[in-house]
Amino acid sequence: MARLSAVAGYIYQSATAIVLIFAISHLLGAADYTSFSLALASSQLLCVLMFEWLQLAGLRFLSAAGDHEAARLRWSLLCAGLLSALAIVLIGACASLLSPLSPGVVALGLSVAMLQGFADLYFLTIRLCDRLGLASCLLALRATAILGGAVAGAALWGSAEATLIGVASGQAAGLAAGLITHRARLARAPLSLMLRDWSEFCRYGLLAAGASVIHLSVPVLLRFIVVSRLGATGASAGFSIALDLLQRPFGVLNAAIHTISYPEVVQDFERGGASRPADSARRMFEFMVCTTVVLLGGLIGFIPDAAHILLAQDSLDGFLATAPMVALFYFLHLHLQSTVALVPHLEKLSARLVVVATAQLIIVAVASALAAAAGLSPRGAVACASAGTVIVILLALGPTLQYGAAPRAILIVQALLAAILIGSLASMPTQPLLWLAAKILIAGLAAAVVAWRGDFLMLARHSRT
Repeated sequence: MARLSAVAGYIYQSATAIVLIFAISHLLGAADYTSFSLALASSQLLCVLMFEWLQLAGLRFLSAAGDHEAARLRWSLLCAGLLSALAIVLIGACASLLSPLSPGVVALGLSVAMLQGFADLYFLTIRLCDRLGLASCLLALRATAILGGAVAGAALWGSAEATLIGVASGQAAGLAAGLITHRARLARAPLSLMLRDWSEFCRYGLLAAGASVIHLSVPVLLRFIVVSRLGATGASAGFSIALDLLQRPFGVLNAAIHTISYPEVVQDFERGGASRPADSARRMFEFMVCTTVVLLGGLIGFIPDAAHILLAQDSLDGFLATAPMVALFYFLHLHLQSTVALVPHLEKLSARLVVVATAQLIIVAVASALAAAAGLSPRGAVACASAGTVIVILLALGPTLQYGAAPRAILIVQALLAAILIGSLASMPTQPLLWLAAKILIAGLAAAVVAWRGDFLMLARHSRT
């Protein structure tokens, strides 16, 4: 049940983020929305730059720690988080001198980054105290508070500052709820031990976070290359919307699966017997591959329906032309960033992660640039980027193959068949609504069969091992 609540919590968090953007865009004027959007995007980037390395290091080291060691590591982790928050203030203060935003908007954006980073870090410690259900509920509570605070600020005062105050209040409410509902045990560490912990965090976490940032920049570079050739057209807008929207489902699913399964994989890697580490990694690989294959089929099957309902007519054709290929690209991008990288993360081969991420960036840049120069359509450019990502996946598979944790073929085949069935639903009409309801029912049943066959959420197989 805790696993199911974790998946639901991440899906709810993603849905509220989408609703937030649509709601604020209607409540604020163009100038205020532009300021709000820029400040929020900047705060997210700062949060990633200053806290991602701690998130990765905490997840890797705390998952394998015993009770006393975990208490000491939490102390070191939270102290490092305070230093990262201070660094955000200093960096933000310097950057504000060059920012076109007002000082008030800049200060609020920095507050959002600090609160979000520290809340995420504390929620991580709660999850790694074997409180997965509570951590999921806190994520959902924070998402609700952010949505309510931002909408209230925008509706009542109609300014970027008020909206950002609402977002910051939601982040603070989530952090306060976490501190109230769970007091993670801390053990004050001597300075020498804390410095040693920080050294280990940096040695692994900074490089691993750097690899994540490089991976995140790949879709940005792809967008720049394609949009620079298309110009400000409807096709360009449709392509940009596809890149913005279709990344989120894969990102949410990846975050949920890692929250659910990765701590167990790390524990078995550090303390398991001869076969148990490979068994737990195999279960996680099956979870990742099967669910993302079905998700890819679902996106392809329902992209036309969602596009006709939600998108403006001038960007509809561009979106429909590129969305299936963009979904395939994000599917491959996710597995390079997460599935293929699992064993290097376990073995703390963070330098390898940077090399792989850099290789993808270079190959995708070259492939998509050549496609654009040759006059290929955006779909052709994304297809070239996908082919480049496949090449990098094949080159980076060595540690995963050596680990001996190949997923069971029967589960992968079943997931592929379900994905093909769901994807084929794109040919069915949306109207009348009875047809749409039938499509949703068929897709839901196919996904449920895959989940049941894989036993991904109920842990029955795990309890027998």
